[in-house]
Amino acid sequence: MKVSGCLLCFLLTFCFVGIGQQLTTSTSVDTTASDQKYREDQFYAGVTFNLLVDTPIDQSGFSGGIHAGFIRDMPINSQRNFAIGLGIGYSGNTYNQSLYIDEVQDTQEGLFLDLEEENISYDSNRFITHLIEVPLQFRWRTSVAESHKFWRIYTGLQLGYIYYFKSTYSSNTGITVNQTKLNELNRLRYGATLSFGWNTFNFYVYYSLNTLFKDDAVIGDNTIGMRIAKFGLIFYIL
Repeated sequence: MKVSGCLLCFLLTFCFVGIGQQLTTSTSVDTTASDQKYREDQFYAGVTFNLLVDTPIDQSGFSGGIHAGFIRDMPINSQRNFAIGLGIGYSGNTYNQSLYIDEVQDTQEGLFLDLEEENISYDSNRFITHLIEVPLQFRWRTSVAESHKFWRIYTGLQLGYIYYFKSTYSSNTGITVNQTKLNELNRLRYGATLSFGWNTFNFYVYYSLNTLFKDDAVIGDNTIGMRIAKFGLIFYIL
């Protein structure tokens, strides 16, 4: 899955570059009288539906996320329709699933159990993450200085760090177990991103290239692993 995710990111990038060059050639815009120093510096905000993949754990209910931040736009050609984007942002996510996490006494190591596999009923079971993120994008768009309405395709990598994690299990009998410290958690995150659309409203896709849990997080003989896939909308604001 990791190799296929990287190959997919590369293929998408080269396809979009080719499309962008064709559209630029066929719809060239005379910008000689325009402001040749404009940038698409942008604030962004988005909402996502989160999926857990490459894991033996079942997902239950709705899992969603929000993210927001700022990206510095750095054009790399004279027409300024190709650019590199580098930014800083925040992401908050909720995952409803069947992974029960408890703590080994006097340590920060986890005890893991698959509630569905053990046929254990429960009211709710989820974990949440809060991250600082650094998006790095290759950007193509049909923008000109006189208009903020244009087509865009942005693809790239996103680094992140989970600065807060909390799992919460609530039983049918009113017992609640919370866990916030976990050595088996991969707090450093990195993944491939793609956003595309028209004007303010754009589709957004994210796929994590590393697993959420380290190799020593296991249930029986199964490594928990767990990669994150996100699908949603992202809004760009100049």
